[in-house]
Amino acid sequence: MLEYSVKQRTYRIEETFLSPYACRSEDSKGRQRQEEPCSMRTDFQRDRDRIIYSKAFLRLKNKTQVFFSPEGDHFRTRMTHTIDVSQIARSIARSLALNEDLAEAIALGHDLGHTPFGHAGERVLNSLAPGGFSHNVQSLRVVDVLEKEGRGLNLTFEVRDGILNHKKSGHPATLEGRAVSLADRIAYVNHDIEDSIRAGLLREEDLPQEDVRVLGGSSRDRINTMISSIYENSAGKDIVAMGEREARSLENLRAFMFGKVYITPLSMKEEERAKRMLSAMYEYFFDHRDKLPAFYRGLCERYPVEQVLCDYLSSMTDKYAIAVFNNIFIPRSWALTQKDVEDI
Repeated sequence: MLEYSVKQRTYRIEETFLSPYACRSEDSKGRQRQEEPCSMRTDFQRDRDRIIYSKAFLRLKNKTQVFFSPEGDHFRTRMTHTIDVSQIARSIARSLALNEDLAEAIALGHDLGHTPFGHAGERVLNSLAPGGFSHNVQSLRVVDVLEKEGRGLNLTFEVRDGILNHKKSGHPATLEGRAVSLADRIAYVNHDIEDSIRAGLLREEDLPQEDVRVLGGSSRDRINTMISSIYENSAGKDIVAMGEREARSLENLRAFMFGKVYITPLSMKEEERAKRMLSAMYEYFFDHRDKLPAFYRGLCERYPVEQVLCDYLSSMTDKYAIAVFNNIFIPRSWALTQKDVEDI
């Protein structure tokens, strides 16, 4: 009885303190498959825990955010980006009296389906797969199908909806989902700027100065400005949106990063390497399905092989993708050591 009261206490706190526009845990539309509820945790809290302990979440630490195999310990990976998004989303949710547990669960799961080699890998798989490839759709497939040896995590509707619709083009069903969508853009633009400056690709003075004046001269200042703008524009309303001036400056910075960092001769050279590796493995496993790991061979009995190849390749970390490629295409006796490469 004592354990049961813990969850009831959470329900009472939410009823008392959350905005009338927030998604209360007790009002969730539920899971795809019914199951025994937890006596202490709400469904959104359980979803958060399930995501954190998933294999796909653990793999994020070795997936590229922007820079492939960066030299240095302080460049962001897909996992650190995910933690950044979670923190910003929770800050937005807290300021607007939304459900922090729901926002956090969506944020932690939003990139589970991302490919190795960052967005370059996503573009490659999108060009290879007959039905295309999008990491938000794949993230939903990870939690619905691929985790737990094909049983999926059986998450709530609200978390699944937020994961699927976190991209700018999406339309989340909850304000918490909209908070994550904004947090994703705020995080990757600002933190990619930090990493680019650290890598020597940009200087602070290279940034569009009008937008710096609007948002701030440091990552911390810009994030604070944007979260404050969301609060001032959305508090007490059925929306989560940034003020027009700040939103325009964020989009300007995003466009600047595409021109100066994301799509440049240097980045496209790296993308070409990713393309060669992923394309070669896609063709190899299409012709040699018996070489797939047992789990993915089993999936071929239920889904089109093209989908399963996307499942397998997108699940790979950068290092694992390189190792698989080398194992297939580079005979061990011919493989060059790093010293050999430096001597050429």
